[in-house]
Amino acid sequence: MFKKIASDALGLSDIGTIIHPSDYDKTDADDYVMHEDNEKIYFLIKTKADEYCFTNLAIIHVDGQSAVSSKRTLKRYPYSQNKISNVLLETAGKLDMDVEIKFMLGKEQFDIDVKKEQIEQLKDLYKSLLRISEITYENDIYIKMASQSLDKAVTVLQNSRTDDNKLADTYRDLTDFGFTWLTSVRGQYHTKDFGEIFEKYINN
Repeated sequence: MFKKIASDALGLSDIGTIIHPSDYDKTDADDYVMHEDNEKIYFLIKTKADEYCFTNLAIIHVDGQSAVSSKRTLKRYPYSQNKISNVLLETAGKLDMDVEIKFMLGKEQFDIDVKKEQIEQLKDLYKSLLRISEITYENDIYIKMASQSLDKAVTVLQNSRTDDNKLADTYRDLTDFGFTWLTSVRGQYHTKDFGEIFEKYINN
C-alpha cells in the first residue's frame, strides 16, 4: 500500500504501458467497447490510474482519480463529435523515464506519458491521430464549401427576374435538392469510422 501511495505522489503512476492486443480483454475499457456495433480496439495505454482506449469509432477514457482509488469515471469521445487537433509527440531525454503524446480532443487536452522503451509503438499512434486530424480538417473544408455553394445559388435565385409563381416552385425544388445534396456531402465527408487509418499505421 505504501509503495502505491509513494508512486502516486511522485507521479510515477502516470507513466503508461502500451497493452498488447492479446491482453485487451483483461482491461476495464474493453467492457465499454461497443462490440455489437463492430467497434474494435486498435491501441490501448494503461497507467495505474487510467486507461486510454483508441477504437475505430471513439476514444474511451477510463478515468481513475488516483492509483490507490478504486473509483473510475468512464468518458467516451466519438470522433464524429470530437475533433482531434494539435497532435504532438515528445521524445525522451537521457534522464527521462517516459515519452509523451499530446493532443486536443474537442476542447479537452490530453497528455499521456508512456514508457520510453515503447516509443516505436507510440509513433504508430501518433501517425494515426495526426492523419485523423488532417482528414477531419479537410472534410470540414469540403462541407463548408458545399454549404456556401448552395447559399450562393439561393442568392442568385432571389435576385433573378422570375415570375413569383415560378420563383416559389423553383425555390422549393432548389431547397429539396439542396437538402438531399448536403446530406450526401455530409455523409461522404463526415467520417465516423477510422478503422482504415488505424489498420494502415498501427503495427502491434
